[in-house]
Amino acid sequence: MSKRRNNKFTKKMQKKLVTLFLLMLLAFTGLSYRLFAITRDNGEKYKKQVLSQQRYDSTTLPYRRGSILDANGSILATSEKVYNVILDAVAVSEKEEYLEPTLEALRTQFGMDTGAIRSFIAENKEISRYRVLARRLEFEQIEGFLEKQNEEDSLVKGVWFEEEYKRIYPGGTLACDAIGFTTSDNVGSYGLEEYYNDILSGTPGRRYGYLNDDSNLERTTIAAEDGNTLVSTLDINVQKIVEKYLKKFDEEYKDNAHEGNGANNIGCVMMRVNTGEVIAMASYPVFDLNDTRNTEALIGMPILDEEDKRTGEYINEENLRALEQDGEAMYRQLNALWKNFCINETYEPGSVAKPFTVAAGIESGSITGNESFNCTGEVEIGGKPIRCHNTWGDGTLTVSEGVERSCNINMIYVAQKTGVSTFTKFQHIFNMGLKTNIDLAGESRTAGLIYYEDNMGPAELATCSFGQGFNTTMIQMLTGFCSLINGGYYYEPHMVSKIVSPSGATVQNIEPRLLKQTISETTSARVREMCNLVVSGEKGTGKTARPAGYMIGGKTGTAETLPRKNGEYVLSFLGYAPVDDPQIAIYVVVDRPNVPSNIMDDAKFATRIVKSILTEALPYLGIFMTEELTDDEREELEALQIEIRTPAVSPSPEVGEGEEGSSQEGEEGSTPAGAEESPPPEEDGAGREVWKDFPIDPETGYAVDPETGKFVDPETGAVLGGSFDANAPDSSGASPSPSPSGTPEPEE
Repeated sequence: MSKRRNNKFTKKMQKKLVTLFLLMLLAFTGLSYRLFAITRDNGEKYKKQVLSQQRYDSTTLPYRRGSILDANGSILATSEKVYNVILDAVAVSEKEEYLEPTLEALRTQFGMDTGAIRSFIAENKEISRYRVLARRLEFEQIEGFLEKQNEEDSLVKGVWFEEEYKRIYPGGTLACDAIGFTTSDNVGSYGLEEYYNDILSGTPGRRYGYLNDDSNLERTTIAAEDGNTLVSTLDINVQKIVEKYLKKFDEEYKDNAHEGNGANNIGCVMMRVNTGEVIAMASYPVFDLNDTRNTEALIGMPILDEEDKRTGEYINEENLRALEQDGEAMYRQLNALWKNFCINETYEPGSVAKPFTVAAGIESGSITGNESFNCTGEVEIGGKPIRCHNTWGDGTLTVSEGVERSCNINMIYVAQKTGVSTFTKFQHIFNMGLKTNIDLAGESRTAGLIYYEDNMGPAELATCSFGQGFNTTMIQMLTGFCSLINGGYYYEPHMVSKIVSPSGATVQNIEPRLLKQTISETTSARVREMCNLVVSGEKGTGKTARPAGYMIGGKTGTAETLPRKNGEYVLSFLGYAPVDDPQIAIYVVVDRPNVPSNIMDDAKFATRIVKSILTEALPYLGIFMTEELTDDEREELEALQIEIRTPAVSPSPEVGEGEEGSSQEGEEGSTPAGAEESPPPEEDGAGREVWKDFPIDPETGYAVDPETGKFVDPETGAVLGGSFDANAPDSSGASPSPSPSGTPEPEE
């Protein structure tokens, strides 16, 4: 009986279950079809609404990039808040009366095309909450709109302002190479901006939106963390002085011998001798940091080929338009403009390397510094002649006189006594070929552009002794030179002295970093004596670098560029002040001035810039005058409105510190203490100043050799634009063998 009841129950349940299943299946099928239809017909609409709501409710909050200040607190780079105008089409469409007042406010305050905005709102009034109408407006530009929007009973709705930051450089072109700039995504490029990018950058914040249990919108904000500020070692006032005279040189020689700037490049670095702090760094041409892609700044620069080599043509108004059509070529030219000549460009330094040659010889004990060598105008090495800048010969000179007169032959004999092994060892000690690790992006490493013991022969030793045959950068030479004159202490050059937090607290003090001692203080004192004579000595090649009221020391340089015999030269002067206690070092390089090739190899193109800069900079830096002013000098300073400051008691002059033409110790004909007396010049041989009788060209002021027609420096006898054997150096000291192969390796 019970068995029959159980079977009957089962059949009943089966029918119910089948019916229920069919109903559920039918409902599910209907729901699936409905979802499919919604997705098919309205999926894109809902997708836009969701994405729009997500963007509106979850916002990135920008950080403020840290500022860059000069040593006195003046702003070199900063970030200012700017505003993007955002339209919420949904909000402005909530009520019909919002539309016209909002459009009118956009038109009157921002000059916007209300027709285009009206069309956009009509098409997107249910889906768009984020539409950028204008970017990077300053507060003054949005202030009027905000006032209208905030008026009581205002109908201006659906417009809000998104904050971000814009990088501002108040100086425009000032210190552009050293500072660098930022890209559109706030990342540093070149200079301090790139090197300290992580320090200057902050952390973006975030504002999140979400619905609470009551379906109300709630917001959570994580504040942005601003970047740290850099206090640089640059002095904005000294920087302005330097840039003023670089620009003045360009204006004087622009389009002179050929179309183009006053020189291919002009560079100047000023450094504190005893700390390695760079107080000024500039080159010409310059560019505006607020408008880095303004192609007008390229006019006058050499045109580069695909291998970044000069084509011989220069950019003008006409070919600039053609370059603008070639994106790759234009970027190549802009990149050349943005690079920092003072740390990136390599060149043969020329005779500014002679103090290094002497220092290596004395420090190693290879020479005493009291030796005398006879210069007949040339010396034969490896069967080829290497000539002095004075082709008639300087006669018998002491080492000190060899530096004073910049005698190539004298330096060759010093290097021969030093030997290849010791010479190359000291080049490494002086950091030739290596990075200085200055805190700037883009410094070149020139390890492949110098000789080493295993590939330096007698000819290479000879030419390297006077600064040809190997390449350096400006920062390498100046940093090493500071160690020659400050007692032998090699400081790592640096551009930043302090890092400061957004709250003003000091995060890090960057102290001077002493890396090594290159030479002894005794050797350093001897080198200073010799470099002092370059400016104070009667035969000194650097007399035109001396500013009124001061005695300085230094060394001139003239180097022929590659290929040899092309008539193009790099001129320079490495100097320091004051002579009795060097505090400031300066290095000026003029790369191929825009003058005729027969007068291009004249270091006065560099020394005159040095004189102008120091005339203004030294009084500002608190370095007092030590020399009596002539009437002409006083008038010159008054014309420049330079404050004349002299010490109450003038210090006793060191060797070579006196006025030009005076009879005190250290001038031509005298010898350092303990040195042997050098024999007088021969009457009919080397050392006879035959050029003193040459006629003077009234236009240039140079003497003219009646036999060759070449210009001659009337004071030193240096032949300008000389032409010698293809494999031998000319008056600038070209190497008899090719320069080391290789290309600089910039650190980007």
